[in-house]
Amino acid sequence: MSIRVLLSVIAALLLLNGCATHGISVGCDHAEQDLEQAVKIYEDGDYAIAIVILHHALQNGLRSKRDQARAYKYIAFIHCVSNREKQCREAFKKAFEVDPGFTLQPAESGHPVWGPVFRGIVGSKAAK
Repeated sequence: MSIRVLLSVIAALLLLNGCATHGISVGCDHAEQDLEQAVKIYEDGDYAIAIVILHHALQNGLRSKRDQARAYKYIAFIHCVSNREKQCREAFKKAFEVDPGFTLQPAESGHPVWGPVFRGIVGSKAAK
C-alpha cells in the first residue's frame, strides 16, 4: 500500500470519527449526505476516501434501495478503475440485489473499464 493511499485511508477514518474535513456530516441520520459527499470526493479522484465513506453510508442507514444501489455503483467503479475486477463485479451484483431495476446511464455502461463488467452481469441475468 502506498503512503498516499495509507494517508487517505487514515484521513477517511478520522472523518468518520467526527472530523470536519471535506464537509462530511457523519452519522446514521446523515447517510444520504455522506453518499453525496462521497460522490463528490470520488469525482475529485480521491477513491480511497470515497470508498470508505460509501461503505460507511451503506452500513449506517441509507434508507432507499436506489441510494444503496448508487453507493454500490460507485464502489464498483472504484474497484474497476483500481484493477479489482472481481470486487467490481461483486459490487455491481449487490447493486442489483438491493434494486433489481438498477441500471447505468448510457455513458456509464459504455465506459471502457467498468462497462464490460456491468454488461457481463446484465447479460448473465438476461440468460437466466
